[in-house]
Amino acid sequence: MNLKNLYKLFRNSKIKSFDKEDAIIAANSKEKNVFFIRKGIVRSYIINEKGEEVTFQVYAETNIFTNVHSILFNEPSKFTYEAIEATKVYVIDYDLFLEITSKNPNLLEWNRTYFGKRIIKRAFQRSESFVFLSPEERYKKFVIDNPNIVNRIPDMYIANIIGITPVSLSRIRSRIVSKKD
Repeated sequence: MNLKNLYKLFRNSKIKSFDKEDAIIAANSKEKNVFFIRKGIVRSYIINEKGEEVTFQVYAETNIFTNVHSILFNEPSKFTYEAIEATKVYVIDYDLFLEITSKNPNLLEWNRTYFGKRIIKRAFQRSESFVFLSPEERYKKFVIDNPNIVNRIPDMYIANIIGITPVSLSRIRSRIVSKKD
């Protein structure tokens, strides 16, 4: 994707700012916007049957997120998307996004790649990590994949994402540190 093509999208988008803990997309909404993170971090989470927030994913600078349930399945969002820190995003309506990308072969291919392959690949990788990797390996992979944000998000979110408790995360970190000594 070159800058000229990105400019076509950005000039049709709005810049929005969110404070820490602001909901960007609410659970059960059918909002169909595409968000590109210029600055900040966003998490997606659900409220489980015990009333606890469970973080599913985090998105940082240069990542795109959207209400996948509404866009792909015409269903309300299962997740709330919340700013973890002060966040600025470019936001564009998905229908306008489709209109712009459909008129430009480079953008159309990028759209297909992102919404087709990238979202599906991310879901498969997450599922496979729970089958093939130990909790310590999942943590190490998270750190390698997210070096610029691992110290910017609370441990409980990291623990949720890799499917362990915050206490287990603390133990894993202690083991890793003791192995280095």
